[in-house]
Amino acid sequence: MALDPSLYPSLVWFVRIAQHSSITKAATEGEVSRAALSQHLKSLEQQLNVRLLNRSTRSMSLTEEGQRLFNVLAPAIESIDRAVGEAGEAQAEPSGVIRIDTSRVAARLLLEPKMEVLLARYPKLKLELVMNDGFSNIISSGMDVGIRLGESVDEHMVAVPVTPLMSMAVVGSPEYFAKHGTPETPDDLLKHNCLAYRFTSSGVIDRWSFTSPDVDKRTLVFEPKGNGVFNDDESMLRAALHGVGLVKHLDLCVQQHLADKSLVRVLQSWCKPFPGFFLYVPSRAQMPAKIRVLIDFLIDQRDEFESG
Repeated sequence: MALDPSLYPSLVWFVRIAQHSSITKAATEGEVSRAALSQHLKSLEQQLNVRLLNRSTRSMSLTEEGQRLFNVLAPAIESIDRAVGEAGEAQAEPSGVIRIDTSRVAARLLLEPKMEVLLARYPKLKLELVMNDGFSNIISSGMDVGIRLGESVDEHMVAVPVTPLMSMAVVGSPEYFAKHGTPETPDDLLKHNCLAYRFTSSGVIDRWSFTSPDVDKRTLVFEPKGNGVFNDDESMLRAALHGVGLVKHLDLCVQQHLADKSLVRVLQSWCKPFPGFFLYVPSRAQMPAKIRVLIDFLIDQRDEFESG
């Protein structure tokens, strides 16, 4: 038999009273009178023909039947509250600060070029970019979201890809190759000035990893030992553009330089694709509108990368 809809308000108030173990506290939170809640509880017990709460002048506790009913109702009402809140928020203009933990490379590739477009579309948003080349816990550090390469994202996070598959690109200027020749295999790099990148977080030199294009799929690891070491990818790229040596960088980060022929790519068949950057959050539950619009914006941008 279907439940009488007129009982719904009384069921909600019963859960609120049980959560507080107090009619007075539930009435104060709900901004209703204590007498009104007492009447809701009394009517519910009469309709169900069962006592739900043991009450005295000093204490209140659930009866066995009341506990069973509460165990079923409480999570259901919590889900309803969440759905109603999300539905209302969907109509509201996204606003507030989004604190983003991101590597410098991801910020330059994904956020800085289109930040003006995003903020013009949602003028009540404010972005706070916290640059961190090492992986950090966004929960403990008070961040709203993080952006990292897929291999660096904790498996317990909810991660959304915001770039297509990527690969590393070994590049140099046309003038460099005119002077020093073109490497055909990673072994040829021993004869070239390979500029290194040092991670700020760990101090480790980034090694160049290659996968052979033949059926064996051998992995080769090469440590660059040229006459330049950088901890900033923009400085490293400028050195390559000026003909100092070869650098290894993400293919999307050098896309424009390859297009205008200021840089030339080599050893492409040795550079295996891998998952690119992901935006990650602790949970999808009760995701604020401001986070949803950021995700949607970056996904649209990912589609532009794929089509471009």
